[in-house]
Amino acid sequence: MQKQINRGQDGAGIANIKINSKPGTRYISRYRSVDPQAVNFIFNKVAKKYKKAKKGGGDDGMNDAEWIKDNIAFSGEVWLGHLRYGTHGENSIETCHPFLRQNNWRSRNLVMAGNFNMTNVEELFSKLVELGQHPKEKTDTVTVMEKIGHFVDEENQRIFDKYKDEYSNHEITEVIERELDVARILRRSCRDFDGGYTMAGIIGNGASFVVRDPSGIRPAYYYADDEIVVVASEKPAIKSAFNIDYNSIKEINPGHALIINKDGSFGEHEILPALEKKSCSFERIYFSRGTDPDIYRERKKLGKALIPQILKAIDFDLKNTVFSYIPNTAETAFLGLIEGLEDYLSAKRREILLEGKPHLENIEDLLNFRPRVEKLVNKDVKLRTFITNDNDRDVMVANVYDTTYEVIKSGVDTIVVLDDSIVRGTTLEKSILTTLDKLNPKRIIVVSSAPQIRYPDCYGIDMSKMKEFVAFRAALALIEESGQQYILDEVYEKCVASPDSRENFVKDVYSKFEPQEISDKIAQIITSQQVNAEVKVIYQTVENLNKACPEHLGDWYFTGDFPTPGGMRVVNKSFVNFMEGKVIRAY
Repeated sequence: MQKQINRGQDGAGIANIKINSKPGTRYISRYRSVDPQAVNFIFNKVAKKYKKAKKGGGDDGMNDAEWIKDNIAFSGEVWLGHLRYGTHGENSIETCHPFLRQNNWRSRNLVMAGNFNMTNVEELFSKLVELGQHPKEKTDTVTVMEKIGHFVDEENQRIFDKYKDEYSNHEITEVIERELDVARILRRSCRDFDGGYTMAGIIGNGASFVVRDPSGIRPAYYYADDEIVVVASEKPAIKSAFNIDYNSIKEINPGHALIINKDGSFGEHEILPALEKKSCSFERIYFSRGTDPDIYRERKKLGKALIPQILKAIDFDLKNTVFSYIPNTAETAFLGLIEGLEDYLSAKRREILLEGKPHLENIEDLLNFRPRVEKLVNKDVKLRTFITNDNDRDVMVANVYDTTYEVIKSGVDTIVVLDDSIVRGTTLEKSILTTLDKLNPKRIIVVSSAPQIRYPDCYGIDMSKMKEFVAFRAALALIEESGQQYILDEVYEKCVASPDSRENFVKDVYSKFEPQEISDKIAQIITSQQVNAEVKVIYQTVENLNKACPEHLGDWYFTGDFPTPGGMRVVNKSFVNFMEGKVIRAY
């Protein structure tokens, strides 16, 4: 969990289940916390239980595995941990996973946590009501858990009815736990789900599962040997915790579930037919840890791919250009960018030496010239403003950055600063540009290693309000300036007339403008009146993104090509909300 802290800073939770515990003893334990150091807080609480038991039972007891299991909480065989980040709603213990669905029959208990968003919560909620349930909340987490829980109950009942004439009730409990068909439960549960998900669950008997959506949108990796089966959202967490070879870590296939049985046997099972794989590219650009060797290489390629656009923007004047990056997650792409510049300079040196025949006094300068690289922007607070809740983000971005002085030639140098993505433009507008402008550069060129984010994400990273995207704001400004407001009305009418369409009507908002026109307008939007330097914005192309991350082609936030019907409904609904002035999520 500590190695995946990048996936959530708003809270954490753990659950533990003891297998074959005695009746009358607690076999499910759970802690959740929204403490600023939630992971440490939780595991310190667990450690206190062990220290207390050691003090009461002595060293002899602590050397006895059965005694530990009988007397200490969180000493079971099956663990489930979760890290939470929230971009909507309050941050409270009640919103932290894992969630519990409890029952006096051990095999009807369910503990669940996940990395997911469902686009069809209303539909799933209605199905639960049709089944006769009365859910206490209309959230995707509760709805999903209750849906799976319903079929856990039905599976228990199916086996009970099959054997009720052969065994006593006490005996049949063991039979149910032994024959519980988890794959069947998941096939019946997941058939109505529309969204991106990696969902993990533990049934009270000790069986557990991790199920992945048919498009492979959300990540899931696992490692197994004779002693342990472990699943995580990122490979580096598994690698670091168990010090194993990366080649031993496998990916759960889209539409499949990794099911670990009570006896420790495990396997992948198809739950839903796999669709075209559309793994989230934003995981690779920004969200996942860059220590994964594949992600590391991909991010370097993203940086290198930007070289032609950058050279053109600086008029090939490397002598008077300083390169930097912000935030720290952009560092790897920045290394790729610098490598690309070195390759460009190497080719130029070869060209000049072979064809230009320079004077001897110029050769030393030619051979020694290097790109000017400086750490210009420093982040004082180790927080990720992108995944901070709406109320706190603006205050945070205005105060967390500082700059390095006396490295820029006043009025002469161009600053090129690389960002991994420009979503809202808030950080640039309210902090970074004004900070860099204090250095009095001639120009500031902001470069994004991701393409323009034009559409909402509804599969887990959770960017859902159209007007928050600076690319959308730029398109609106261009529409108004060109007198084409009718485009917005036409798109709105299409969205309202066909709310369940599988066509993304919002694409028409951008169709009249070239990508660079939108980038230029973005530059105007994020440049406040206090900034004196000329500001330019460069974005990665979708083509280069797909070349850099060929196994992760989920690019709907850039292209509008959503992999599920629910995604298309969300983008059109999001536009309707914008036109009607509703500042709410579209799902």
